Amino acid sequence: MIKMLTRRTYIQYDVTLFQTPKHRERKGHKQVYRTTIQAGSREQCLQETFSQFNVTDRIPPNYRGRFLSTWDIVLIDEGRGGQYYFQLQPGGWFPINRIILFTDREG
Repeated sequence: MIKMLTRRTYIQYDVTLFQTPKHRERKGHKQVYRTTIQAGSREQCLQETFSQFNVTDRIPPNYRGRFLSTWDIVLIDEGRGGQYYFQLQPGGWFPINRIILFTDREG
Protein backbone atom coordinates (compact mmCIF):
# COMPACT_ATOMS: atom_id res chain seq x y z
CA MET A 1 0.00 0.00 0.00
CA ILE A 2 2.78 2.46 0.90
CA LYS A 3 4.52 1.66 -2.36
CA MET A 4 1.39 2.68 -4.28
CA LEU A 5 1.13 5.98 -2.41
CA THR A 6 4.78 6.92 -2.86
CA ARG A 7 5.10 5.88 -6.51
CA ARG A 8 6.16 8.78 -8.68
CA THR A 9 4.12 9.63 -11.71
CA TYR A 10 6.19 9.82 -14.86
CA ILE A 11 4.80 11.13 -18.11
CA GLN A 12 6.14 11.27 -21.65
CA TYR A 13 7.30 14.77 -22.60
CA ASP A 14 7.54 15.68 -26.27
CA VAL A 15 10.99 17.31 -26.56
CA THR A 16 12.48 19.17 -29.53
CA LEU A 17 16.12 20.30 -29.61
CA PHE A 18 17.24 23.46 -31.41
CA GLN A 19 20.88 24.30 -32.10
CA THR A 20 22.80 26.87 -34.10
CA PRO A 21 25.04 25.78 -36.96
CA LYS A 22 28.13 26.87 -35.02
CA HIS A 23 28.87 26.08 -31.38
CA ARG A 24 27.79 28.77 -28.84
CA GLU A 25 26.10 31.14 -31.27
CA ARG A 26 23.08 32.95 -29.89
CA LYS A 27 21.01 33.32 -33.09
CA GLY A 28 20.00 31.15 -36.01
CA HIS A 29 18.65 28.10 -34.19
CA LYS A 30 17.35 25.21 -36.27
CA GLN A 31 15.51 22.10 -35.19
CA VAL A 32 17.95 19.18 -34.96
CA TYR A 33 16.01 16.43 -33.17
CA ARG A 34 12.65 15.48 -31.70
CA THR A 35 12.02 12.73 -29.15
CA THR A 36 10.05 11.82 -26.04
CA ILE A 37 11.55 11.85 -22.56
CA GLN A 38 9.96 10.13 -19.58
CA ALA A 39 10.14 12.31 -16.46
CA GLY A 40 8.21 13.42 -13.40
CA SER A 41 8.47 17.18 -14.03
CA ARG A 42 9.72 19.71 -16.58
CA GLU A 43 12.87 20.24 -14.52
CA GLN A 44 13.57 16.52 -14.46
CA CYS A 45 12.86 16.37 -18.20
CA LEU A 46 15.51 19.06 -18.82
CA GLN A 47 18.04 17.18 -16.67
CA GLU A 48 17.31 13.91 -18.45
CA THR A 49 17.53 15.59 -21.87
CA PHE A 50 20.89 17.14 -21.01
CA SER A 51 22.17 13.81 -19.71
CA GLN A 52 20.96 11.87 -22.74
CA PHE A 53 22.50 14.23 -25.29
CA ASN A 54 25.82 14.74 -23.48
CA VAL A 55 26.77 11.12 -22.74
CA THR A 56 28.09 9.37 -25.84
CA ASP A 57 26.61 5.98 -24.92
CA ARG A 58 23.11 7.44 -24.44
CA ILE A 59 22.85 9.46 -27.68
CA PRO A 60 20.34 7.94 -30.13
CA PRO A 61 21.97 6.49 -33.27
CA ASN A 62 19.95 8.75 -35.61
CA TYR A 63 20.87 11.98 -33.76
CA ARG A 64 22.87 14.30 -36.05
CA GLY A 65 23.33 17.27 -33.72
CA ARG A 66 26.20 17.95 -31.34
CA PHE A 67 26.38 17.73 -27.55
CA LEU A 68 24.03 20.18 -25.84
CA SER A 69 25.86 23.34 -24.88
CA THR A 70 25.34 26.95 -23.86
CA TRP A 71 22.66 28.82 -25.85
CA ASP A 72 20.97 25.65 -27.17
CA ILE A 73 17.17 25.57 -26.81
CA VAL A 74 14.81 22.81 -25.73
CA LEU A 75 11.07 22.93 -26.45
CA ILE A 76 8.88 20.87 -24.13
CA ASP A 77 5.45 20.44 -25.73
CA GLU A 78 2.80 19.32 -23.25
CA GLY A 79 -0.04 19.37 -25.79
CA ARG A 80 -3.00 21.15 -24.21
CA GLY A 81 -0.74 21.99 -21.26
CA GLY A 82 1.24 24.39 -23.44
CA GLN A 83 4.67 24.74 -24.96
CA TYR A 84 7.67 25.70 -22.86
CA TYR A 85 11.00 26.90 -24.25
CA PHE A 86 14.19 26.67 -22.20
CA GLN A 87 17.63 27.92 -23.13
CA LEU A 88 20.82 26.54 -21.63
CA GLN A 89 22.71 29.52 -20.27
CA PRO A 90 25.64 29.84 -17.90
CA GLY A 91 24.11 28.72 -14.61
CA GLY A 92 21.51 26.31 -15.97
CA TRP A 93 18.25 26.17 -17.92
CA PHE A 94 16.24 29.38 -18.15
CA PRO A 95 12.72 29.79 -19.60
CA ILE A 96 12.45 31.98 -22.68
CA ASN A 97 9.33 33.42 -24.30
CA ARG A 98 9.81 32.43 -27.92
CA ILE A 99 12.26 31.32 -30.54
CA ILE A 100 12.82 32.67 -34.04
CA LEU A 101 13.68 29.91 -36.46
CA PHE A 102 15.31 30.29 -39.84
CA THR A 103 14.26 28.16 -42.76
CA ASP A 104 16.82 26.98 -45.30
CA ARG A 105 15.75 29.83 -47.60
CA GLU A 106 16.34 32.53 -44.95
CA GLY A 107 19.48 31.24 -43.19
